[in-house]
Amino acid sequence: MLLPALHPHAARRTMFHTTHVSDPAELDHRSRVSSRLPGSSRHLRYELRDRALLRMHFGEPIFGVAIRSAGAIMASYGESCFETAVSVEGEDDEFFGFRMPSKGTLTLIRRGDRTTVTASGGLVYRLGPDTRLVTSDESVRTNVFVKAIQIEEALEQMLDSRLRQPIEFRASVGWDGGLAVSLKAQLDFVVHEFGRLDGVAGNPVALAATTDHLLALILRAVPHNYTDQLDVGQGAAVSAYVRRAEDFMRERAAHPVRIAEVAAAAGCSVRTLNAVFRTFRGLTPLAVLHGFRLEAAHAELRRNRGAVPVGLVAKRYGFTNPGRFVAAFRRQFGKTPAEVDRTASSQ
Repeated sequence: MLLPALHPHAARRTMFHTTHVSDPAELDHRSRVSSRLPGSSRHLRYELRDRALLRMHFGEPIFGVAIRSAGAIMASYGESCFETAVSVEGEDDEFFGFRMPSKGTLTLIRRGDRTTVTASGGLVYRLGPDTRLVTSDESVRTNVFVKAIQIEEALEQMLDSRLRQPIEFRASVGWDGGLAVSLKAQLDFVVHEFGRLDGVAGNPVALAATTDHLLALILRAVPHNYTDQLDVGQGAAVSAYVRRAEDFMRERAAHPVRIAEVAAAAGCSVRTLNAVFRTFRGLTPLAVLHGFRLEAAHAELRRNRGAVPVGLVAKRYGFTNPGRFVAAFRRQFGKTPAEVDRTASSQ
């Protein structure tokens, strides 16, 4: 029943670290499967809910997980034949988890309250001593984990103030409307890209932009205890912020850039930066940065006159998906990268 990404043969073709379990004893509280997992996943505990299964023998895997980390993000696939509880040992986990079931159900148990979702929704949580997750029989899910400190730092930048208490998200989110649809698409994109050898996880420029976009969607799409403060209008814009931010982004087009860095260069908060760009450009700072990177790629193709392959030029500026690069390039310049490259080569 293994997913393609978790199948022993397919796993060799992905960038995920994959672990399979055939022996139920590895899903016992005395023997943790997480000891075979990389990084911070090692302090997670997986236990079969039906203890009678511990005495049985299976010829094929009954549990599998595939994980890859890059920067502040960890993406994973998970699959289990039998109901399994997931908990954390010690203090709160350093990640907020965004779990998306495609088969079966997921139940979050927190301080005695239970929240269950199916494929039409997802769970948002941070595992801790008073929190655990239960997967149903025949469960298949994808997961994206984002470091809590990164989420809270992004929120502080958006609010332009320090947080007085940790952020807490509503436990469940539906994917049927509003920014939640965009968030689900971005989460799916992250999981897909982390499985690719040449995806955003291996490109620092693209990873920084993806992280900022994901953080913004998380804080806008999922209700939390600071949502009302985020909805408060921003004061008057100052155009000098835009000029300083654009100068910085244009100079750093080929480097990893976080929006917090752009705001610091402009001399304002992330919240103010977003507000002034909406006022003076009608775009987000990320959209403007995207345009600068396309301009830089266009200029390099003309300058190199075919000496450097188009694909390498695209990757230099954070474009890891050739199809999306070509489409964005054509929208902005009316020609494909190959057409610009051929014209420059003939001159």
